[in-house]
Amino acid sequence: MAFELQMLAAAVIIGIVHLLWTAGAAQPQRGLKWNTGPRDEPVVLTGVAGRLERAFANFSETFPFFAALVIIDYLGGRLGTLTSVGALIYVVARAVYVPLYALGVPYVRSLVWVVSMAGILMLLAALVV
Repeated sequence: MAFELQMLAAAVIIGIVHLLWTAGAAQPQRGLKWNTGPRDEPVVLTGVAGRLERAFANFSETFPFFAALVIIDYLGGRLGTLTSVGALIYVVARAVYVPLYALGVPYVRSLVWVVSMAGILMLLAALVV
């Protein structure tokens, strides 16, 4: 299996772990009644739970671009060093981003986000290089 596809699978695992961590952290604030109900009234999460929810929203925004580019590069026969490094950079940066955001680390978290976007841009560049 292509390394980039392995990185795509790793990113899916990061997303699943992130989703479960977010749900677990939110449970004490939202409660069982909200979780099992219609969820008509939003619950604003605070602290770690709120940060995890925002970080997951950010992951949900960037992951589709990553996944689409990996698949396009793969199907288009554009895999190479640029795509391998780009995919690795994205996955490692996203894995590091989650705990940084959960802990409320400023600046470094934003820098790691920029690094993850550089990985995506490398995958995009492979289509035109």
